[in-house]
Amino acid sequence: MNAARLIATVFGIGLLRPAPGSWGSAAAIAPAWLLHATLGFPGLLAATVAVFAIGWWATAVTTRGSADHDPSEIVIDEVTGQWVALLPVSAGLWHAGVDPWLFPWPGWVTAFLMFRLFDIWKPGPVGRADRLHTPLGVMLDDVVAGVLAGNVVLLGAGFAHGVLGL
Repeated sequence: MNAARLIATVFGIGLLRPAPGSWGSAAAIAPAWLLHATLGFPGLLAATVAVFAIGWWATAVTTRGSADHDPSEIVIDEVTGQWVALLPVSAGLWHAGVDPWLFPWPGWVTAFLMFRLFDIWKPGPVGRADRLHTPLGVMLDDVVAGVLAGNVVLLGAGFAHGVLGL
């Protein structure tokens, strides 16, 4: 397995069946937590941007000359999108000065579930990005799904911490 394929499949996680995208998204949570705990929100944000760029390259190399622009084993896009969905969780905890090793379950579970929903469903702008049929489109549809999921996380946190006062 060459370096691009190793990155694109996130060290072979994309080869797991069934539902490789869900495996890739699930595998993204622990490294996001570790990045948040050790480097804070800025570290997770920087890593997300870096993984997007590396993933774009790896996807381009892996799909070059293939009729399938988005093979299911490519899951680096799910890692990027999942991290985008987790950014509001990280930002809120970092801003509030919460112990960096805490990563409360409502935030990351919501981010995971909503990201998977939007990535599978592909509403509006997610579907438009997916229909680009390019390596950039492969990465962008998951980023957009992550943004939508992150907005749900923000709404949920606002409701829980504002309205409910938790």
